[in-house]
Amino acid sequence: MKSLKILQTFAKIGKILSTIVFILSIVVGGFCIAGLLSLAVFPEGGFKLLGTTIRGLVEKEADISLPTLYAALTGGMIMCAGEAVVAKFAERYFKNELAAGTPFTFDGAKELMRLGILAICVSTGTLILAAIVYGIFRVTAENVAKPELDNSASVIIGVMMIVGSYLCRHGAEVSDKPAETA
Repeated sequence: MKSLKILQTFAKIGKILSTIVFILSIVVGGFCIAGLLSLAVFPEGGFKLLGTTIRGLVEKEADISLPTLYAALTGGMIMCAGEAVVAKFAERYFKNELAAGTPFTFDGAKELMRLGILAICVSTGTLILAAIVYGIFRVTAENVAKPELDNSASVIIGVMMIVGSYLCRHGAEVSDKPAETA
């Protein structure tokens, strides 16, 4: 039973981390939207800070062109939305696993399988959408930097969840069998 207690501790940590990732995804996505809106409302850079506009700071200090900034904020918003969705499903999985008291249930294995597939599909889908956005900006504007997009970590985690779901299903099958008498 010591192993089960450790697994439940990991599930509690997973639930907390999923909640944190969900909240951060919403906040960062909100900042991306706010950045896009501020660029649209204040095309000249808005208010001045120490004699320089925020736009001037970004373009000169960070060496990022305005079209690159638009593309990055739009792509970031898309990626954050996808992360929020996956994090919410992960939070639900951990909540249900903690309520069941064990990861070795058929429903839990099915839910973990779905979470793994979602992690792969949503991260790949948002990556493709962000790449399309960058492509549109690169075609329609000058001086748009090439994006650094990567979802390999999400795909690896998704595959690990799918493998884990089969382990949990096997555990449910083993615990569901009647004990053989010798």
